[in-house]
Amino acid sequence: MFPGVPEAKTHHPLTLPLLGLVLLSFLPALILTLQRVAYEQAQKTTALVMDYPALVTQARRYGLEPQALLNRYRALGVNGVALYEDTIASLEQRGDLYLKNGADLAADFPRQNVKTNAVYMRTSDPAVAQALTGRYTIPTREVTIGGEKWTEWPSDPRYLPAGPNKALVGDLKKQGLVLVYRPYNDEAVPVNKVGSDWPDVPYIAFTGDEVIGARTPELLAQVDKAMGQRKPAIIEGNIQKGLEELVVSHGGVRLFALSPSWQNTLNPLDVASKFNLAARERGQRLLYLRPYPTINETEAMLTRTAGLLKKSGVQVTSPVVQAYRPSGTLRLLSVLGPLAALLMLGLNFPLRRLGLIAAGLTLLLCFGLNSFHPFEGGALVAAVTFPALGLVLRRSRVTDWFLATGLSLLGVVFVSALGASTSSTLGLEPFRGVGLTLLLPLALVAASFLPRQDIRKTLGNLYASPIRLGEIAVMGLGLLLLMTVFERRGNATGGSVSDFEASLRREVQDSIVRPRFKEVGAHPLAILGLSRRLPGYFSTLMLLAGVMGQASILNTFSHFHTPFLISAARCFIGLGLGLVLGLLLVKAVEVGMRLWVSYGQTSARGAQVNA
Repeated sequence: MFPGVPEAKTHHPLTLPLLGLVLLSFLPALILTLQRVAYEQAQKTTALVMDYPALVTQARRYGLEPQALLNRYRALGVNGVALYEDTIASLEQRGDLYLKNGADLAADFPRQNVKTNAVYMRTSDPAVAQALTGRYTIPTREVTIGGEKWTEWPSDPRYLPAGPNKALVGDLKKQGLVLVYRPYNDEAVPVNKVGSDWPDVPYIAFTGDEVIGARTPELLAQVDKAMGQRKPAIIEGNIQKGLEELVVSHGGVRLFALSPSWQNTLNPLDVASKFNLAARERGQRLLYLRPYPTINETEAMLTRTAGLLKKSGVQVTSPVVQAYRPSGTLRLLSVLGPLAALLMLGLNFPLRRLGLIAAGLTLLLCFGLNSFHPFEGGALVAAVTFPALGLVLRRSRVTDWFLATGLSLLGVVFVSALGASTSSTLGLEPFRGVGLTLLLPLALVAASFLPRQDIRKTLGNLYASPIRLGEIAVMGLGLLLLMTVFERRGNATGGSVSDFEASLRREVQDSIVRPRFKEVGAHPLAILGLSRRLPGYFSTLMLLAGVMGQASILNTFSHFHTPFLISAARCFIGLGLGLVLGLLLVKAVEVGMRLWVSYGQTSARGAQVNA
């Protein structure tokens, strides 16, 4: 029992029956989790896809043939390319047609009725011109100027999509490369022709912030039809509008890429580390590569990437992409566990009426944030309940940390069973309420410290308590740490890291699965708090800070696009380090407190002897 904080010595009579219900519900949740692990283990594959236009640009800069440079990169692991749809401008660059502004043509051929605000196109093959003009709703006309036949366009057609380079696609397919096609959209293309000439490739990666047809139901239906057996790419960090509708029909493949501007600020080792992390820990089946400005930097990046992927057990090949579809019946049975755990939590508050109110509000908040969907709401209930449950039931000795951790790990299985779905494992549907997984357990444990008395009296005592400068400093430091942890939640946040931490993270994650630093820091504080080695209420404060470690365990497993075993490795490494550091911290505090007390006593004895 902490100083000045009364603690309930008996549990509510319904605790054991509710615990039994939790354990019964744990069985279907465990089956679902094992099925998810088997699904993830069967898909440890990825493809290294090079941006082909960028490769062509680099090859020409160095006086190489694109195929020769591609062969060099293939020897280092590249097994796919991404091709953009041709535009009329790219056809002009290849010499398939010739474009001239009306003003320039009028200067060459005066008095031949040339429109200076038009653009004129000439081709050696009339079939090319006929095919292009038939693709669009833009009105054109055939004219003869200077004895040559031209196609007159009322506006510049250079940026109009012109279909795939079929010869190039065929050649690359013969080489056995994984192909990703990137089509463009333009309102000048009739709805019924959109996607009609897409090449036979396995993946489509749309450009921009939305898929073709995202704003027009009729056009989106046409795109859905045109997809056929192709799978849309889900680009991390850019969930395009309208993509979810296509994923429902065709599934999806996760794609990871770095923008050229960002990549060029990183060294090749950092970029390779990010690609390895994406494939190993985020389920990215397509790694979208862009060359550096120099060939040697690109080769260093590719060599390191291939080596790290091999070390991680990720095979570079044509990706195995299947949808994860958990059993609805098993998920329904799994919902009972978190609900029983939440009721158990509320009943074991010293102020049980307050506990039941807190449990009810938690239930409404979790389900409300998830639009009252039972599975997603149940997953959030598990994520906020189990980290707090153990420290509400027992918190009188260091060994109670193991009970709290065991219950948190029990909650992990419920979170996985209820939260992992087709959409969430593809990263399309993030875990709603992820911030609550860090804040609400702390609030629940803190509320359980309220003494068993009229809450109005407790609030009055708190209001009348004198505040010392040291207490303000401690509270300010705690608030700062809480804000830092909350800001840097998730895989990609607005929180910044130092160069040293970034370098340390890279080295650790390239060697092993990197633990979450907030867990490594919070678990020792919980152990120190439970040891009751600190005076006054400081042990209570340490315990509350340690709740963040338990909450972070569940938060780790709420990233459903991360393979379960990867999250488990991260969790157990953090637990092991936290336990060792916690025991060392307890011993260090013991020694420090002994020295602090004995120093004054020694000085006093010395003064008496001298006197």
